[in-house]
Amino acid sequence: MKILMIGPHDIYSASEPWTTRIKNLAYQFAKKGHAVKLIYFPLDNNNAGRRFEENGYEVISLSRRLGSRVFLENIVKVTRLAGWADVVHFQKCYYYASLPALIGAWFKNKPSHYDWDDWETKIFYYSNPKNRVLGGFIHILERLIPLAADTVSVSSKRLRGLCLRFGVMEDDIFPAPVGADISRFRPCPESSQGIKTRYNIDHHLVLYIGQLHGGQYAELFIKAAGFIRRKTNDVTFMIVGDGYRAGELKEMAAREGLGARMIFTGPVPHELVPFYINSADVCVACFEDNDITQCKSPLKIAEYLACGKAVVASDVGEVGSMINDAGLLVRPGDYSALAEGILKLTADNELRRALSSKARARALEKYNWDFTASSLLAAYNRYLRG
Repeated sequence: MKILMIGPHDIYSASEPWTTRIKNLAYQFAKKGHAVKLIYFPLDNNNAGRRFEENGYEVISLSRRLGSRVFLENIVKVTRLAGWADVVHFQKCYYYASLPALIGAWFKNKPSHYDWDDWETKIFYYSNPKNRVLGGFIHILERLIPLAADTVSVSSKRLRGLCLRFGVMEDDIFPAPVGADISRFRPCPESSQGIKTRYNIDHHLVLYIGQLHGGQYAELFIKAAGFIRRKTNDVTFMIVGDGYRAGELKEMAAREGLGARMIFTGPVPHELVPFYINSADVCVACFEDNDITQCKSPLKIAEYLACGKAVVASDVGEVGSMINDAGLLVRPGDYSALAEGILKLTADNELRRALSSKARARALEKYNWDFTASSLLAAYNRYLRG
């Protein structure tokens, strides 16, 4: 099968780590013997217009500059590539990627597949509540694109429900949960000591991974850390990631009296993330309960599970089914419940070991990119065989 994949972000930028989804799926398809071309849109326009081979598939970069000329040029380029493909796969509703994908597939009479993994309208309004014009445009796209595509994959039951509400046929909707690269994200205790030595950590380490933007809820982790710090001084906390709220969150940590017990690493290349996870005694995924989190299939949880880590997570959306009995679930938005869960795990070595083996089993069973790729291939074949 020839698969043209289109993602709207920069797959080589540490500031857009969610692109690991489309990269890993492309790799899985190539590993299964399919021919793959992956289009991405670099943040630095100097990197646009490149074509090269990587990990068994071809990578093509297009410009994401604003303007009708660039947009039309991209439509022409994508349409030509759609002529090569058996199926056109695109991720998210960003107009500069999704519209060329749909137009190219339509012109070349090829099936299109929409990979829907976040409710982008809600995410946009979270940070831009007053920008009704752009928000309305995103809403229209996100409302119509599932209907325009031949098949849709969803990362959560909530997104599946939205597809059905919008009028997508049930047989055209396929599950595609987030996954981890289980060969890179795996239990590896010997890799942990380097991180603890670098940061001079000689206590339990509790880890949070995530972008420090709106809608990520790192503040819950910081408040939980402050709660724990007032009870014990035997825990060090670490936040791996960066974003526009980093300064604000560092000030919050200072107000909580965390001092050197709260480490902000800044941005970390995704290939180094397994070392940080393996260094932790407990890993945390904290959320509030809202439309955004109910749609998510959080990447960090899949990677925690793959590394066989004891996890404390907020029970919202897909989180409960991802964790199952492989971690502790607490009330979303409740930092004190989060803190109690962390304290329970740091105090109980046997419980952490038991959860560790269950966590790895969950990743091997379902939350890996091979499982997700197989579901997507079933979606493609629905039309190719028809």
